[in-house]
Amino acid sequence: MSGDDDWWTSSNETVLVSLVTPTDAGVKTLDTFHPEYTNNIFGEKEHIFGYKGLRINLQYNASDMLPNLKVSYKKKYQPTADEEALDINDVLSEFLPEVAFQKQSDFETRLKSIPDNWTPPGTLVTSFSSKHGDYEVYRGKITDPAVRQLLNRIQILVPFFVDGGTSIDLEDPDADRWTIYFLYNKRPLPNQPDKFSYHFAGYSTLYRYYAFQIPTETESITPADTPTFSLDGDFDLDTLPCRTRISQFIIIPPFQQKGLGPRLYSIIYQQYLKHAPTVELTVEDPNEAFDDMRDLADLAFLSKQPEFQALKIDTSIEIPEEGKAPNNIVDQAAWDACRKKFKIVPRQFARVLEMYLMSQLPESVRPGLGAPEDEEDEEESSRSSKGKGKGKEKALPKPTPEDEHTYRLWMMLVKMRLYVHNRDALGQLELKERREELAKVFAGVEFDYARLLIKAEEQSKLAQADGETADEGEQEVPATPSAANGKRKLDEVDQTEGDGAAASSKKARVERE
Repeated sequence: MSGDDDWWTSSNETVLVSLVTPTDAGVKTLDTFHPEYTNNIFGEKEHIFGYKGLRINLQYNASDMLPNLKVSYKKKYQPTADEEALDINDVLSEFLPEVAFQKQSDFETRLKSIPDNWTPPGTLVTSFSSKHGDYEVYRGKITDPAVRQLLNRIQILVPFFVDGGTSIDLEDPDADRWTIYFLYNKRPLPNQPDKFSYHFAGYSTLYRYYAFQIPTETESITPADTPTFSLDGDFDLDTLPCRTRISQFIIIPPFQQKGLGPRLYSIIYQQYLKHAPTVELTVEDPNEAFDDMRDLADLAFLSKQPEFQALKIDTSIEIPEEGKAPNNIVDQAAWDACRKKFKIVPRQFARVLEMYLMSQLPESVRPGLGAPEDEEDEEESSRSSKGKGKGKEKALPKPTPEDEHTYRLWMMLVKMRLYVHNRDALGQLELKERREELAKVFAGVEFDYARLLIKAEEQSKLAQADGETADEGEQEVPATPSAANGKRKLDEVDQTEGDGAAASSKKARVERE
């Protein structure tokens, strides 16, 4: 390897993605952005060898995402017996369609041939408006040639924005199990308000897995006149029960921080809530940003459902001084029925319910993020808190025995789930250490819930201030009791969820899937 660092270039910095639109003079750049990751393309170190002044510009027509690759440099390394400059076109040919390597002049000519009335492929699912513009969501299958073509053009965005993300194999015999949702920004054409242009904003891919349903005792008895099952004829495999999994979910940088991720997720969720064959909507290996978005969106929706609101802590349950923790702190039959109705996987449903129940705790014992103004007064600091640099908040009421009992039941509900999830790791510890580690994990979860409840409240206020309303089938973020004040200084809790025997190697939340 050459010792001259001048021949090495950061691939994250040198790759520039541009959204362009045709003009009489050529193309006009609308937006530019860099990828977050290039390790799946250019190697773990995300560096390219063999060039000085290297620039890699991947242009996309903003509507149909027709790509064009432009590679330029000031100087190229002369090959030796040991090393040579990386063949950039050869590397990127594994991630881009052949059309991306056409001449710039041919690219511009093709752009001008796109009709003014072009619309995204697939079926229009819904449209919505916000202060950031008008948007439409389209749904399609890979078996649709236009959907397949668009997906093939944008698949490089997966390794660009999903760490370790891989593209869909469009030649897979089961490719028809994929459903694609495209998000587009719809803009009126200049001086032609009755005509519109479409600008790609993001997309999501979903895959259907067969879901085996355990028959009940009565269902297991097959009537004698039941016909023999056969796949011959017109039997539709799409009618079989399935788990639908969100595999990829990307909002490109020019459209981030506009609330479009929660919108798209909620639209997709509502689609599959009405899709009879889907028994659960799952997510494949979500990162922490997606986890937050999903938590808030699920909380926003479920908090408005009567069946979910009816799930409460049974405060009549007595807590034994020793022995096994009480069961049925929340009615298990109602819990199961509600979860199945709303097609949410058990762990996610449990987390959202725990978060909601925490928001409903009496104010005197509700955990919050506020720090006490006077740490010397232990009793006072547990009932008063200081906001984020805004002075002392109101004093909280003194907890009653009933309040403390309710909080302890909620804490036991959370801890029981955490213990089951981390049983293998915790089971290797002595009893005292096990309790200490479980307490650390619980403290981290409690902190996370308080943080998310504050975000939910902030999002609700922003939505109201912006005058945005939810479309049919979508849900606004609900106002939840504030976690800014609380009995515990949760901002002193470190990132303990990822420490100790119950730690996860990649995520702070050890209880996550």
